[in-house]
Formats: sequence, structure tokens, C-alpha cells
Amino acid sequence: MNYEDLYQTLQAQEKSLKDTMSSLSKLQKAIGRETESGDIRSLSRDLKAMTETAAAVSSILGELETAVNDFDTKAYFESGDFAEQMLAACGEREIDVQGNFPTYEMFPYKIRLDAENQDVYMDRKKVQCVRPKHLADTIKAGQEKLNKAHFNAQTFLGELAEAYDLAVLKLHKRPGVDLYLSSLYKFLAPMSRFRKDYDQQSFAYDLARLYNSGEEATKSGRRFQFGPSKNNSGKSFRILDNNGKEQFLSMICFYDKQED
Repeated sequence: MNYEDLYQTLQAQEKSLKDTMSSLSKLQKAIGRETESGDIRSLSRDLKAMTETAAAVSSILGELETAVNDFDTKAYFESGDFAEQMLAACGEREIDVQGNFPTYEMFPYKIRLDAENQDVYMDRKKVQCVRPKHLADTIKAGQEKLNKAHFNAQTFLGELAEAYDLAVLKLHKRPGVDLYLSSLYKFLAPMSRFRKDYDQQSFAYDLARLYNSGEEATKSGRRFQFGPSKNNSGKSFRILDNNGKEQFLSMICFYDKQED
């Protein structure tokens, strides 16, 4: 199965519907004028034409309904056709994809396919979409929007350093020790309502931009170092570097320059 086949059918029928509705609208306006002027002969003619046109509209709507109802969405998802075509569409748009059915990562988004209910989740948000190409376009547009968004690496680095210092204090660690980035995230967004607006995927995206920014120290001169992870453990954040290569970051430490 392929939604694009249905899409082509629907497009043709929708064009026909649009043209017929346009004719219906013109007839309605003509009938209004003829009623006002008392042009009974023309009014009788256009009423008949309008009845025929309305029947044509009803017929087209019936064809549209039949085409939509005949498309087995459940089978489309359960057969794996949707997932396969989604991956192909992402490949055409040069979207990096990791993972396997039913969960994928298109950095910084996580996509989950619910075949049982024919639902698509983009992060935690349900997306009403049964067209793989549209889903891929949505992901690509979101990535491009994020790439264009203003990002101040120094500001984020300063906030990260403050979270690190607070974590050192609260967790009774010594300064300069490596701490999990997942722990710092909890200090950056301590309450659930904050995490809703700034989730871990957004945090990962900011980490990627910091990683690729070339910044080496905070404004005060404190240096930092990421601790990479060789595998995608539960405490690691997967990012893409400037070359599009994946990196896994799990820890970070901040230290004074003299400790270097």
C-alpha cells in the first residue's frame, strides 16, 4: 500500500469538486439576480442547472468518501508500508534517522508509530498524519526552524555551569568531578511544568549546538569538558556534530583554568 496512490486519486477528485462548487456558486449568484429582476425564464433554467450541478457535487463527494473508506489504514501501518515509506521520504530529505520500528530518532525529534491505533507521535505530541511524505516534511521544517533559531552558546554555557555548581552542592560532590548531563537537566528544569516547555530533546539540541560552537570556556574563564559515551546508554544524549556524525554525550565537568 502507498498513500501517494490515494493522494493522487483524491487530488483529482478534489479538483473536480472545486470546479463544480465554483459553478454552483456562480449559479446561486445568478439565481439571486434573476429573482430580484423577475427574470423567470432564466431563473427556471438556472434552477434546473443548479439541481444538476448539486447532484454532481453529491456524486463527487460519494466517490471521495468511497476512496477514503477503501484505504485500509490499519493494514497500512501493520504491514510496515507506512514505516518503510517514511524512512524513504526521510532519506530523500537527508534526514538522519536512528532506531527501529516502532521508535525512531530524527534529531532532535523522537517519532513513535502506534500501529494498533494508527497514530503517530512526534515527541509526546500526537500528529494526525497518514502520509509519510508529509511527516518527513514536518520533521525537516522543524529541524530547519531550530537551526535558524537564535542560540547564544555563551549564555547556555553559563546556565549549564550554574546547574553544575548547584548539582555539586546538592549531590555533595567535589568541584571538577564529572557529572551526568541527565542530572544537570533536572537542575535546569526542576519542575514538571518547566520540563514540558523544555524537554530533554530540546536540551540535547542545545548541547549539540554548544558542542559544535567551538566555545571552550565560560565568560569567567572556567573551562569545561564533555565526557563521551561509546554507546547509547540511558544517561547519554545522542547528538550530531558539524560533519553529521553521531556523538554520545553522557557527562560534563567544569574546572578552573589553573586545574588544566
